[in-house]
Amino acid sequence: MVSDPGTLGGAVYSPTSVASPGKLKKEAGIIGLLYAGVGGMIGSGWLFGPLNAAQQAGPLSLLAWVIGGAAVLSLALVYAELATMFPRSGVLVHMSHISHGRLVGRVWSWILILAYVTIAPVEAIAILSYAEAYVPGIIEPSTHVLTSKGMVWAFVLLAIMVGLNFLAIRLVLAFNSTATWIKLFIPVGTAVVLLTSSFHAENLTVPHESAEWHGIFTAISTAGIFFSLFGFRQAIDLAGETSNPGRNLPIAVIGTVIIGTVLYSLLQFAFIAAIDPALIAQGGWTKLTFAHSSGPFAALVMAVGATWWAVVLYADAVVSPAACGFIYTTTSSRIIMASGETGDLPRHLALINRNGVPWVALIASFLLGAIFFFPFPSWHKLVGYISSITVLSYGIGPILLLRLRLTLPDLPRAFTVKGAWFIAPIAFLFSNFIILWSGYDTVRFLFLLLTIFACIYFAYFIFVARGNFDDLDIAHALWLLPYFGGMFLISMLGPKDLGGEGLMNFETASLATIALSIVILYIALRSTLPEERLVGEIRRVAEAPSAASH
Repeated sequence: MVSDPGTLGGAVYSPTSVASPGKLKKEAGIIGLLYAGVGGMIGSGWLFGPLNAAQQAGPLSLLAWVIGGAAVLSLALVYAELATMFPRSGVLVHMSHISHGRLVGRVWSWILILAYVTIAPVEAIAILSYAEAYVPGIIEPSTHVLTSKGMVWAFVLLAIMVGLNFLAIRLVLAFNSTATWIKLFIPVGTAVVLLTSSFHAENLTVPHESAEWHGIFTAISTAGIFFSLFGFRQAIDLAGETSNPGRNLPIAVIGTVIIGTVLYSLLQFAFIAAIDPALIAQGGWTKLTFAHSSGPFAALVMAVGATWWAVVLYADAVVSPAACGFIYTTTSSRIIMASGETGDLPRHLALINRNGVPWVALIASFLLGAIFFFPFPSWHKLVGYISSITVLSYGIGPILLLRLRLTLPDLPRAFTVKGAWFIAPIAFLFSNFIILWSGYDTVRFLFLLLTIFACIYFAYFIFVARGNFDDLDIAHALWLLPYFGGMFLISMLGPKDLGGEGLMNFETASLATIALSIVILYIALRSTLPEERLVGEIRRVAEAPSAASH
């Protein structure tokens, strides 16, 4: 054990050698962080998630939101402790290097970037999906995918979201705080309008013979439940831009998850109760659709006679996704910036202008995000991918938390999770479940993408950088092979309704995932850096002068 973990010393490490004319500013207070989280949580998910969840799980979709909320809360608690230990913007990139060294850190940097840059594009698609009702020709009616005209508009919307982020962070958060009040009011108002206009208690019953319990779990991944509830990461990504992270971060992170879970559960309840039972009788919940299914809530409020509120919904179909995409562009640029600071990507990505904005990273976030319009030109398709890669990006957190508890139990922590040895493994298990539930097609694409990134990186490392493999900490990264390979194999052999070959049913695939999670967690904890290196990495992250300043 380290004799005095609270006084980690050592040489100050500079995260980037690139001179920067500006610095990040510590202007994010507790309200700004909380609004950033809630603003990131209330986007297109509330406009589409309840219909998708109802189609997959019927009235059991209410339980799906509760389980999804518990899964996200377990991860949020893990990262609330970690983020207060290393309060700097883009902290997820920095902390990914601590436990297993350089190669794992680089892999996780790629995963994080691939997870973040896709949020703004999916919000752009959501805006266009609702706009199709009055701007025809941007969404294909039968498949709900972007047309060529819609693709052009998607690029324009993404460019606007990125362009607004060139404002100072104070103005970014002020804009988001104002938009968040609107985004909170309209979903709550929608639930009230539906419940007072149409209430059918019989829709809430679950006939035993028709109950598809596994629909509860697949809905978490593919209906937009997990995607909608993961807004808490906004506060973590802005950790270096708040003056009191020990107080502000846990409140913002945990508060965001609780507010989101309550709000979405209310919306799901109102959505199910308001539907005319005749629509369900026609083909069951799986066949539930509306004349304009690209805007299900607008179609439903018109069906119950509240046409006046549909006007509000169509307006919010621009405000909510646009504001969500806007704040996610803010945080994705911080993730890319941090990857430049660590050297995982070119260091010029860490350049900051005089407004305190990582401008090169913002441009990179636009270019990377725009690519995803091509393989995932619809909201539903892109959400499944985002859910799986997001939980994969956060899977390193529970491992790091437990490793620090073992090695540095007395290290000062501004926030300490109670029952960490229960919560962290549960969070890791939930992460792997959500990957499984996203379906084989998504898992296959995800790991194909990571393989391509790895090949490009190793080609650069060998032939251009001519690096030394001893510097990559490969021995500490070998656990990734059985982890990624195991998840891929389980998904491939899994149930056919998840896209697999059907050699495992849903229950067997779930048990296999539990077993794999236990084994990988054990191997990963045994494969971490030696204690001296671990302490050195903590010094580097905790004491390095970040781009932030008062």
